[in-house]
Amino acid sequence: MSKHFETQAIRNQTERSQFSEHSTPLYLTSSFVFEDAEEMRASFAEEKERNLYSRFTNPNTTEFVDKIVAMEGAETGYAFATGMSAIFSTFAALLNAGDHIVSCRSVFGSTHSMFTKYLPKWNIETSYFKVDEVDLVESLIKENTKILYIETPTNPAVDILDLAVIGEIAKKHNLIFIVDNCFATPYVQQPIKFGADLVIHSATKLIDGQGRVLGGVTVGREDLMREIYLFARNTGPAMSPFNAWVLSKSLETLSIRVEKHAENALKVASFLEGNRNVEFVKYPFLKSHPQYKVAKKQMSLGGNIVAFEIKGGIDAGRKFLDSIKMCSLSANLGDTRTIVTHPSSTTHGSLSEEDRLEVGITDGLVRVSVGLENVLDIIEDIEQALNAK
Repeated sequence: MSKHFETQAIRNQTERSQFSEHSTPLYLTSSFVFEDAEEMRASFAEEKERNLYSRFTNPNTTEFVDKIVAMEGAETGYAFATGMSAIFSTFAALLNAGDHIVSCRSVFGSTHSMFTKYLPKWNIETSYFKVDEVDLVESLIKENTKILYIETPTNPAVDILDLAVIGEIAKKHNLIFIVDNCFATPYVQQPIKFGADLVIHSATKLIDGQGRVLGGVTVGREDLMREIYLFARNTGPAMSPFNAWVLSKSLETLSIRVEKHAENALKVASFLEGNRNVEFVKYPFLKSHPQYKVAKKQMSLGGNIVAFEIKGGIDAGRKFLDSIKMCSLSANLGDTRTIVTHPSSTTHGSLSEEDRLEVGITDGLVRVSVGLENVLDIIEDIEQALNAK
């Protein structure tokens, strides 16, 4: 099999059935049939590798996971119902009461809630560092620290963390290094190359690419994934076969979609940088981005997310959103349709104002998930909304 990304995404398929189909069929079944009692016993004892029950494995989820594993350069993986179920299951499977996490403060709002509201129920604590304080990471590590966690690019401020630097810290202190690679996708960035042990995706975003289904996936080291698989097998956050089928099909076009997303996003970011109503713009491949050199080192493209601050604060931000005509107002991202989001009142609305400001989410911050429409139409809509009286 070719190792080229695009070929793997298309040609990595389940074995053809007796019907010789060209496209992988849907396996909408909750369970699978055994030839006899001995096969059933051996299968449940894991002496024989085969599908038992779709909460464990299914041909469609296996095909999807195998593709992500190959793209990320991982050993194995497991598909979940959502991105957050992938994140929670990964941490729940690997942590014990009394363990400690070190994480970048700039994380998705629900991940922050998990760290601060739910994991403490099991006496699991989290220490945060800011994106510009990587030099302080080692000072946060304790005897009971088990996991070092980051997102890069971050959501929604689009900051970049140096994977190689943090990977070395994790290795030095024998920590499990976990990276949320959702904003980049495996086409743009492969954290395992830089020392990550596990990589997590919300497949709902760019992997699906059309805002249709929910999904999540964790891939990485086989020994760690074994624990995650057993946890998921017993607690039930499995991806549905239908969603896996949709997402596997979506991976076939991921490369060409992300190329165009990134091309459009850079043009939108460049336009915003020169607009008088904009305070600042953040996009990884803009030379003005504080971590531009790091982004160029570890990413092949800048992705499709642009963050910018509108002059005039929250009132100007609301007026901008209310003036949008073509782009969608939604909390999702990675869609073919350009989406404009106000993080402080939506995706990160559960955070206190102090916590939001700590991660760079000001009242006027706007996140744009740049879609696949003609970029001139995207810019025209954003421009008229910025100039609205």
